[in-house]
Amino acid sequence: MEYVLQAFGLRKRYRNNENALDGLSLNVPKGSIYGLVGQNGAGKTTFFRLVTGLQPPTNVLYSHSGADKAAVRMVTDAEYGSDGFFTLFGADSRTNEIHRARARIGAIVDSPSYYPSMTAVENLKTVALLRRSSEKQIPELLEYVGLADTGKKKAKHFSLGMRQRLGIAMALVGHPDLLILDEPVNGLDPRGIVEIRELILKLNREQNVTVIISSHILSELSRLATHYGFVHKGKLVKELTENELEAQCRKKMMITVTDTDKLPLVLEPRGVGYSILNKTEAEIYDALPVGELAEALKKQGVSLLASKEQDEDLETYFINLIGGAK
Repeated sequence: MEYVLQAFGLRKRYRNNENALDGLSLNVPKGSIYGLVGQNGAGKTTFFRLVTGLQPPTNVLYSHSGADKAAVRMVTDAEYGSDGFFTLFGADSRTNEIHRARARIGAIVDSPSYYPSMTAVENLKTVALLRRSSEKQIPELLEYVGLADTGKKKAKHFSLGMRQRLGIAMALVGHPDLLILDEPVNGLDPRGIVEIRELILKLNREQNVTVIISSHILSELSRLATHYGFVHKGKLVKELTENELEAQCRKKMMITVTDTDKLPLVLEPRGVGYSILNKTEAEIYDALPVGELAEALKKQGVSLLASKEQDEDLETYFINLIGGAK
């Protein structure tokens, strides 16, 4: 499998000795929509900042020399031990090649940055100038994000959804191969969320842009992502594909019986997936009428004592996952 971005034991410590990243490792496949899931403070934005070059891999410490003087010194990675590294389009973050690789990124980190007193066209022209990219792409980009008819309207008068789409258009200047979106639907109304979702899917499917996206709205993320990375306290807790997550979150029936030893004799001939938890409890993953199950168990001398259906969504899965994370 070809990866656009891979992180290997990334660490980032701030001057208060807080570990924003604590050995983060993850893998973003080419052409994927990678959902980065984590609570506030988990390290998602710090990771984006390191990848895009908005933060250095070194730390700034303050040492006081006198009652009212503070000297600032840069602390190298060696003083804290290895801070890990990442590769971007194959370029190692510890080499100068990373600068060329970053030219292939478009990003919105924290929130969209734009010039409020400029129109959408003027904003994109400014970005094109900074990125040394052609202005010919601007009409196409504005059409693509649904801002072609904004005319002379200043960005400061845009709705929140329009500003988000403008931010995405600015990130797309130069036709990047990787788009990093940090909470792109934060604060949007339902219609705005749908618009951004459809735009991201369109970019991924039509232009094969790899997307890394973080979002607090996990139900929305589950409609987008093809791969997931679950981050907690600066570490990757779990990484899995859409299909693997679906298997983890699929509907199941928890049953309690007098004896699970004979359960395979009932379920395997019916092609029903199951997992035996202990002597009296098991999980059944395929649809099976409770009456039919009880009758079949009875023939084996086993009684069905209780049954309960469970349907775990992404939010529940994440909460259960970090509940066991240290």
